[in-house]
Amino acid sequence: MNDQERRWWCFFLVGIVTILVVPATAQDHWPQFRGVGAIGTSDNTDLPDQWSASRSVAWKKDLPGKGWSSPVVWGGRVFLSTVVSQQSAEEAKKGLYFGGDRSKVSTAVHQWKVICLQLKTGEVLWEQVPHKAVPSWPLHIKNSYASETPVTDGEHVYVYFGNVGVFCYDLEGQPVWSLPVQPHKVRNNWGTAASPVLHGEKLLIVNDNDERSYLHALDKRTGKELWRVERSEGSNWATPYVWTNSLRTEIITPGTGKTRSYDLDGKLLYEFGGGSSITIAAPYSQFGLLFVSSGYVLDQKKPLFAIRPGASGDISLEDEQTSNDYIAWCQPQAAPYNPATVIWGDLLYVLLDRGYVSCYEAKTGRLVYDKRRLPRGRAFTSSPWAYNGKIFCLNEYGTTYVVRAGRKFEILHQNSLAEDDMCMATPALVGDRLLIRTSERIYCIRRL
Repeated sequence: MNDQERRWWCFFLVGIVTILVVPATAQDHWPQFRGVGAIGTSDNTDLPDQWSASRSVAWKKDLPGKGWSSPVVWGGRVFLSTVVSQQSAEEAKKGLYFGGDRSKVSTAVHQWKVICLQLKTGEVLWEQVPHKAVPSWPLHIKNSYASETPVTDGEHVYVYFGNVGVFCYDLEGQPVWSLPVQPHKVRNNWGTAASPVLHGEKLLIVNDNDERSYLHALDKRTGKELWRVERSEGSNWATPYVWTNSLRTEIITPGTGKTRSYDLDGKLLYEFGGGSSITIAAPYSQFGLLFVSSGYVLDQKKPLFAIRPGASGDISLEDEQTSNDYIAWCQPQAAPYNPATVIWGDLLYVLLDRGYVSCYEAKTGRLVYDKRRLPRGRAFTSSPWAYNGKIFCLNEYGTTYVVRAGRKFEILHQNSLAEDDMCMATPALVGDRLLIRTSERIYCIRRL
């Protein structure tokens, strides 16, 4: 072999090694609620924008039980949680929130389940039943006993069932550890929903209830509690967010009383009030700003905040203020109730529960357009998502409205699923596939 041939083989081998060792892109995984960074977007240009219950469906799989957790994906595996009752449960009604309180507890035995599917085919790879019992607390008719989205680091999957426990499995479905959770009363018996998040070796869980609220960090390897912070909050349903900014890393916990920031050891960094009386939407960050929303439909205050890094103490706005040193901007009546907001380009989109879309400049908070109506929009619980210059808004009736991203409101088309599909879970985007979980099944949608 001459020198030129040796050099050629060296370049070839280096190229092969590079291909093997370069990690998969974030789009190959969807490890938590709203994906990497909790931003609900993808830059994969092959994702579909038109589908139906039969069109562009790579596969669909009927699911047992009831669960509003979102699917998470790692390494070609889809992880879901659900709870199966031995008796028929009362069916949730699409569009209903008021009048959905329930005080009676089911007397049927329930199975809390974790299911793993193959991403390419929908085949069930494994199932586990970490808990089996008669529930000890009721639920709002629109909630489920499996509304918290799992989280995975590619080595283990962590499944949190509120008021039941935390369960860790390897990707083959083998139990690693579990930790029971003491149940606490939740406002009006509505049930729980805040999902866990991971940072480094810590699994972070917020449990805001009407008895004893707290944020705690668990060792993700063992389940041992590393620290716990008591919180002066009532019931909330917002998933926490780990904000790594230019100055530090913070744990953000939206709340009715105060949105609070903690360091990685649980020490309070700063806080601010002014939210609505119910907090659900998950925060996230872009452009060096933290975006927090709190918009209960019956409140006058529905604020959408953009926060600068570096704050300390109480940074709450004074009356009539819409900004200060650390609150870059606030739109006092802009926030949605259930859905989170989403950013595409430099614009932030708000999807209101009753089918209106508003748009703001993400960096300044300036209004671009206000409350444009989605036709027959009705109830929206799932958070919107975005890719390919489009904003996707899925209502509870299984219809997704596709809105062109930009300064002019324009509906491009709409996609409908089956009549028996009720949609409250936020979809997952992985590679060129869109995963939509409904009350009856999960769809894997891609261009075919």
